[in-house]
Amino acid sequence: MYENPKCELKYETPFQLLVAVVLSAQCTDKRVNQVTSELFKVANKPEDFVNMPLAELEQRIHSCGFYHNKAKSIQSASRDIIDRFGGEVPSNFDDLTSLAGVGRKTANVMISEAFGGDAFAVDTHVLRTSNRLGLVKTDNPDVCEAELKKYFPKNSWSKLHYQMVLFGRYTCKAIKPDCFSCAFKDKCKNARL
Repeated sequence: MYENPKCELKYETPFQLLVAVVLSAQCTDKRVNQVTSELFKVANKPEDFVNMPLAELEQRIHSCGFYHNKAKSIQSASRDIIDRFGGEVPSNFDDLTSLAGVGRKTANVMISEAFGGDAFAVDTHVLRTSNRLGLVKTDNPDVCEAELKKYFPKNSWSKLHYQMVLFGRYTCKAIKPDCFSCAFKDKCKNARL
């Protein structure tokens, strides 16, 4: 259904992607892109975020929700990127998850999208569709990730993650799934036809 899936966040550098993914928690990619299109005009490097007053950063990202915590995380991660990683976003999982605001999902997105590695990020769409299709039976994203990694070959993880995100965003939607158009309707126990 989604042969050539792509990340829908707009960014130019790994650092910009990191900021965008942190902002995307409990927020739509569409909203994040609106915010970052203006934000990245005034701040697009770790130094810019460290030097920006916290109140200004909060105001600029306010519409993404949870702006107090997200602003603190972005500034803390920026500081660590400068102090601990020479100004470059680290490219391995453990270093990424050592940054403020970076959990498994964000680290996996970074490894997959920014660094071209094999990773399986589990967001709300992947978790929902995996359960609906009977691939997993869990509300825990970490358990879901581990189960999905058992089912699929490593070299398909990154592409499959984006396919599942798009499938969940545009077909198997949370509120009103489009079961009639779904390629899996005959196999899905939750199909609403």
